[in-house]
Amino acid sequence: MFNKVQLGKKGEELAQRFLKENGFNIVDRNFRCRYGEIDLIARKDRSFHFVEVKYRRTLEYGLPQESVNRRKQEKIHNVALFWLKKRHLPLDTEIHFDVLGIKQGEKGVEYEYIEDAF
Repeated sequence: MFNKVQLGKKGEELAQRFLKENGFNIVDRNFRCRYGEIDLIARKDRSFHFVEVKYRRTLEYGLPQESVNRRKQEKIHNVALFWLKKRHLPLDTEIHFDVLGIKQGEKGVEYEYIEDAF
């Protein structure tokens, strides 16, 4: 039996593996600041991807990616700006806000990667 923290860790490990297999380099994981948290920050080519990971074992509460509401999007946006400033990157750096929905089902692990989700 998994608790929420264990489920989150498992989802992020699966997400990291998925992103690496698809040509991304993980730059930061679970970055926290006063504005909130971003699960994964990855780089592909010249752009940074701020990735919200949602992992579910069942669809009882809907698709994983459906839980990234407007409030969560605003938090991720603010954290991303803080992260860029902290690393002295120009604000015109190419960035993407992505959602990676992961569902553990009868067919195994299923991924839905939504680039530029918001």
